[in-house]
Amino acid sequence: MSLLKLDGVVKTFGGLTAVDEVSFEVPKGSIFGLIGPNGAGKTTVFNLITGNYKPDRGAVVFNGENITGRITHKIVELGVARTFQTIRLFQEMSVLENVLAGCHCRMTSGPISAMFRLPKARREERKTLGKALAELRFTGLEAQAENLAKNLSYGNQRLLEIARALATDPQLLILDEPAGGMNEQETAALVELIFQIQQRGITVLLIEHDMSLVMKACEYLVVIEYGKKIAEGTPDVVKKDPKVIEAYLGSDEDDF
Repeated sequence: MSLLKLDGVVKTFGGLTAVDEVSFEVPKGSIFGLIGPNGAGKTTVFNLITGNYKPDRGAVVFNGENITGRITHKIVELGVARTFQTIRLFQEMSVLENVLAGCHCRMTSGPISAMFRLPKARREERKTLGKALAELRFTGLEAQAENLAKNLSYGNQRLLEIARALATDPQLLILDEPAGGMNEQETAALVELIFQIQQRGITVLLIEHDMSLVMKACEYLVVIEYGKKIAEGTPDVVKKDPKVIEAYLGSDEDDF
């Protein structure tokens, strides 16, 4: 059963077609990779899924519901969360406060309830704090809870983005180059974290240039070049595809 489906999605910017009739389905519960050379249109695809861009043609269907053109926060409320290629944290806020910001979309207390500290608001605050701390434990950042986000190492800032995304209670977690800037040890730990996220029943869709991570983590891959899909299949199938070897790797299959 697919959780996410793209059907003939097209996005142009002026005379440039960034995404050209791209279609694929992400099975529920899977770890699914979207790969391709720089400038292939991968992040644009993510932005179409999450509502940052509206496709010119085609449809984005999430959990059986057409979400094409929905505004971003409504898509988050449906259960889609993401991280970004360039880290986007509240740098002057604490690690805990950053994750609490992710919890906000699930809060139901109104401003009056919060202002007067009514019982419902206090219960929700306790629940939200517990949720945020749980996500920090899950990502190994609990000891950093009171530190400012800007004081974390680059790798831990990546993990904080994941913790904040998980705090929204997603069904689909979209990771845009999560291993960017990480060393080998941090990348290995990230692979294990992705498996643990999957074990929680969360579907993972990722862009990643670290092919070692892709081959270890992903069950299925779609490859795009110049906005077009050129291949799809399991990692073993994709890495032997001549079009992928030529477009993404130059000429050497062993780079996988």
